Amino acid sequence: MRKIFFIGILIVLVSACGTKKRTTYSKKKSTTTTVEKSRSDRSGQYPLPEDNGRFMEFPIASIEDYIDTFSAIAQFEMKVYGVPASITLAQGILESGFGRGELTLKTNNHFGIKCHTGWDGPYALHDDDERGECFRKYNHPMYSFRDHSLFLTTRSRYAFLFDLRKDDYKGWAYGLKKAGYATDRKYPHKLISFIERYDLHEFDKAVLQDNYVAAKKSSRGSFKVHVVREGDTLYSISRRYLVSVEELKQLNALNDNIISVGQELRIQSNNIR
Repeated sequence: MRKIFFIGILIVLVSACGTKKRTTYSKKKSTTTTVEKSRSDRSGQYPLPEDNGRFMEFPIASIEDYIDTFSAIAQFEMKVYGVPASITLAQGILESGFGRGELTLKTNNHFGIKCHTGWDGPYALHDDDERGECFRKYNHPMYSFRDHSLFLTTRSRYAFLFDLRKDDYKGWAYGLKKAGYATDRKYPHKLISFIERYDLHEFDKAVLQDNYVAAKKSSRGSFKVHVVREGDTLYSISRRYLVSVEELKQLNALNDNIISVGQELRIQSNNIR
């Protein structure tokens, strides 16, 4: 039923548009809701739920339930960014404890992505490799899935992964460990185990058989210009245009997160075919 809800949101709108204790922090007051609006992705990609500041809870009963809930999202991300759906799902299952881990329940962070330099959005402190590490927080899990794709596609150390075949989930599993995504030496084996046990590679095949080609990253393309207004931050602008803070900084040659009123920022808008 939950999968139908997700597919309904995504497909209908596409047609219309063409452990351990932790403290959480947020710039907006979070409350639980079961109603979500959606907006069109301005870069031509599928719509994402509108981030209206309310925290969306997703109770998950089992790994099968997790797969049923998020497989469509993983496939959409594969179509747009080229990250195998099987890898996205396996990482989500492992990193989030199939949606039931303490960090995920509080933050909707399904991939254990830490704040890193440049993140000025909501966050939570959590004891991981070190005490009180900073993890990103999202009001909706779909933003976590999108951020996972952006995280992999905008960091040079993962670039070699996109030279692999899209159905080479074993190569991706070992490559993620090699690139430093996780410190656990058994990380590749755990991902492969989930993929083969639950036939997650079938989601990759479905995307590839659909002859859907993910757009390649390019320094060319059309650009929008955003004029910085009072109250704007790189994070708020990234959310408005559905790009990452890292992309904004790279495209505009910014060395830090400081912007000023009246400053013009270029926003790349490649159409996804």
